[in-house]
Amino acid sequence: MRRIAFLLIDGHALLSTASALEPLRAANLFSDGQAFEVTLLSRNGGAALSSVGASFPTRPYREVALDFDLIFVAAGGDPARVSDPALFAWLRQADRQGIALGGISGGAVILAKAGLLDQRRFTVHWHHYEDFEALGGAWLLERRLFVIDRDRYTCAGGAAPLDMMHAIIARTHGTAFAQRISDWFIQTEIRSPEAPQTASIAARYGALPGPVTAALELMESHIADPLSHDQLAALAGLSARQLQRQFNASLGRSVMAEYRRIRLETARDLIVSTRLPLSEIALMTGFARQANFTEAFRAQFGAPPSSLRARKEAD
Repeated sequence: MRRIAFLLIDGHALLSTASALEPLRAANLFSDGQAFEVTLLSRNGGAALSSVGASFPTRPYREVALDFDLIFVAAGGDPARVSDPALFAWLRQADRQGIALGGISGGAVILAKAGLLDQRRFTVHWHHYEDFEALGGAWLLERRLFVIDRDRYTCAGGAAPLDMMHAIIARTHGTAFAQRISDWFIQTEIRSPEAPQTASIAARYGALPGPVTAALELMESHIADPLSHDQLAALAGLSARQLQRQFNASLGRSVMAEYRRIRLETARDLIVSTRLPLSEIALMTGFARQANFTEAFRAQFGAPPSSLRARKEAD
């Protein structure tokens, strides 16, 4: 069982919050035991008012033990105006204790103000892009539907939490179970984390067998923390050998070769669009050692990452 807390900031978008909570409720409904334990928090406890006046009963965040696996900050309205040193300190304490943190809709703005998005890829609702321009800093803001970077889970709000929760549930319970929940909510198309900035997997790859599409979705949502071949196969509902055969037949590449290509394409984008050290980019794309990253990058693109960085700086 995973323990997930939602810190609701007054004025949080009701649709975004419900889109995150409902898949977890359904997961508990369909699983043999309790898959997720959900706790609703707010700054002062009591009723946390949403964007349309509806409210959720909550507990004050100061009065709960920090024993969660993941804490989401759900915010709408004007999160840039939130200035609460005690709240920021509590979130930083959660981070020090190894609790993963997430932002829903404008929640990433609050995480950033608490100093918790440095050296992390993330996204936020498009309405809040300008908030990061006002904050200043070298943010790794990506205009995507959702981004999972190691221990940071952020999404753009609206219906995007449905897609992010699909990725989270698929990671722990397999794609077949996650698809059952999506069907429950008549979510007939699972969007990739890169939507809508890039085309869907179907548009990029063409028609694919279901397990191949499921594996590709898992790959794209697990860049910094790569899954193994066996994990991908199990979560996609096949044996490792069956998944390998389907990848070879559909893409002409092995499972792990395609996974590495996806990670290296992400690394190339980060080299071009940021000033992050190459060692940090290696970690953000799932390479524990920079030497392995350099070797893989050279094999993929014909030149080491340092040469691409040098050309970028020369330009």
